Amino acid sequence: MNTTGSNDHATHWEEIYQQKSSTAVSWYRDHLETSLRLLTDTNLGSTSRVIDVGGGASTLVDDLLDRGVEKMTVLDLSAASLQVARTRLGARAERVIWLTGDATKIALPESGFTHWHDRAVMHFLTDPADVRAYAMQAAHAIAPGGHAVIGGFAPDGPERCSGLTVVRRSAEDIAAAMSSAFELLMAADERHVTPGGNEQSFAYAVLRRKQSSP
Repeated sequence: MNTTGSNDHATHWEEIYQQKSSTAVSWYRDHLETSLRLLTDTNLGSTSRVIDVGGGASTLVDDLLDRGVEKMTVLDLSAASLQVARTRLGARAERVIWLTGDATKIALPESGFTHWHDRAVMHFLTDPADVRAYAMQAAHAIAPGGHAVIGGFAPDGPERCSGLTVVRRSAEDIAAAMSSAFELLMAADERHVTPGGNEQSFAYAVLRRKQSSP
């Protein structure tokens, strides 16, 4: 779960994964049940082209491979977090494209993905210019008719995460931030319990990329 941003942000997340076990960070879950359900509801299949933005050490890639998804990309600012996932997957890691970089700036293929997943990257974008860049990147990278599942702290969620300020958003707020290239299909809520036992409120938006931009 690593935010986009400057080299300072990248250093921040590298230090997090060097200092803590990937299963001890506050956002850890054995399985991202809500994300898996929402992705499944958007016609996810073996031919889907999925990018997990801020995927890091998350087990989502494991579960999607288990479900037969053949074209997986995982993007994160932290190379250390990606290495955790690669080591865990073993030989299966060769079936995944691993990208280290900033989701708002890294070069992604036009219409290269049918599914965009983000659990707790967008909520770190506190600068409206970064939010616009993120929305433009998603519009560029997601094929028309494709889907984005984006989750982050809900309006009643924490105000900070891992020492950084976040923007709390409802599903409708997420949809509004994603500009006119997407339409909101559904909303979902999640009560995440951290490894330390604290509850955090998440909100998810399931968006569809419009067939053409206005």
